[in-house]
Amino acid sequence: MRGYFGIGVERISKSMNLGSLQRSANAFGASFFFTVAANLKQREVRLSDTSSAAEHLPVYHFPDIEALTLPRHCRLVGVELTDDAIDLPSFQHPVAAAYVLGPERGSLSPEMQARCDVVVKIPTEFCINVALAGALVMYDRVRVMGRFPPRPASSLVRPDPLEPHVHGAQKIRSKTPDSSSS
Repeated sequence: MRGYFGIGVERISKSMNLGSLQRSANAFGASFFFTVAANLKQREVRLSDTSSAAEHLPVYHFPDIEALTLPRHCRLVGVELTDDAIDLPSFQHPVAAAYVLGPERGSLSPEMQARCDVVVKIPTEFCINVALAGALVMYDRVRVMGRFPPRPASSLVRPDPLEPHVHGAQKIRSKTPDSSSS
């Protein structure tokens, strides 16, 4: 899969949810994890993060939205159930993205939503658990941006395997025009 992604949460307070989300981030191959204005107990985070994600990917803790720093060209994608958000199944994931989810029993703050480049929503009737919502977003990213064979017409048929990737011939690009062609 090309590109990279990170995932994080704003104002989360349930350590077990954060640990579950970190574990999922590790499983889906996130490049980094972050929190903004979190109120957590690290011991409880470790209880639910059985993969020890913090040992395998960088975890950044920002005290507030103003301190949130992302890599250059990384798009901030809010995940929130709002009327004007893009439905996740119709969303084109950026190559470089950081997904941010709101707290339990709350929403992304208006300031965070304003900071986002785009806001997407999972098409559900009501809000779902933050760890589950994050896992669904990461699954959708991997499904859309990964290299998988198309689904077969029947649910009883296995998909045809993909052809192996073949690299083309080496291309050498120069910054100056070839002087021998004049």
